[in-house]
Amino acid sequence: MLDPSTDQRCPAGDGLSEGRIDEVVLAPRPRILPVERLGAFIEVLLCSGFPTQVLVVGALTGFGFSPRLADGTWSPRFVITMSLIDTVLVLGLVWLFLRAHREPVRAFLTGPRRPAREALLGVALVPAALVLVILVLATVLAVRPELHNVPVNPFERMLQTPRDAALFAPVVMLAGGVREEVQRGFIIHRFDRYLGGGLVGILLFSGVFGLGHVDQGYAAAIATGVLGAAWGGLYLARRSVIAPLVSHAGFNLAQLLKYLALAHLVL
Repeated sequence: MLDPSTDQRCPAGDGLSEGRIDEVVLAPRPRILPVERLGAFIEVLLCSGFPTQVLVVGALTGFGFSPRLADGTWSPRFVITMSLIDTVLVLGLVWLFLRAHREPVRAFLTGPRRPAREALLGVALVPAALVLVILVLATVLAVRPELHNVPVNPFERMLQTPRDAALFAPVVMLAGGVREEVQRGFIIHRFDRYLGGGLVGILLFSGVFGLGHVDQGYAAAIATGVLGAAWGGLYLARRSVIAPLVSHAGFNLAQLLKYLALAHLVL
């Protein structure tokens, strides 16, 4: 029988020993300072894509690049150049902010999982992403058909030949798959640690993600926002950007091939 007067807590470093009772004390989560939240918010804002795209568009137009052709459609050269430069800027900012916080970049990108398995999961989820978009669009248009307010997707207008597809294929995979999923993962990561939780980050950034595609129509913006939320949930569940990145890149590539096929049918 243990003597009640005996101190039964183990000294630091003793571990478990016979006749002793360990007390496990969980350390409280460190308090987040207001300045840390403000810093995280600024990082999220800078990595959201809007400041960098405004900067790139301003620079390109200043150098004489016209964003639109004579018929009013987007210039493929302008879109490709802007997308690739913005990809470099956003990825550079994410790398810079992770390093500034002494967070391992590889751990953020791959998490605790094997990249090869995550990549295979991403490939397997491409059909699911396509089905999800079809279901969302069908539901939205059944309830509010007037939300189909853009008859022809502006991106589709830029894809008329196999050469166009060859030019845009690396762009949709890099600027779409790589940039947007690293960007989404970083923003959710910051919300999870500093700004109210990962789910809040998913909801807010999915809304922003959808608004960024509103030029393709209101229905397409809603479907894109829902799809973004699905990819965000995948990152939050697996703590790796690999699966959503591969899924997003594969989805974009499938959409590109669809647009090209439709262009040939029209011709």
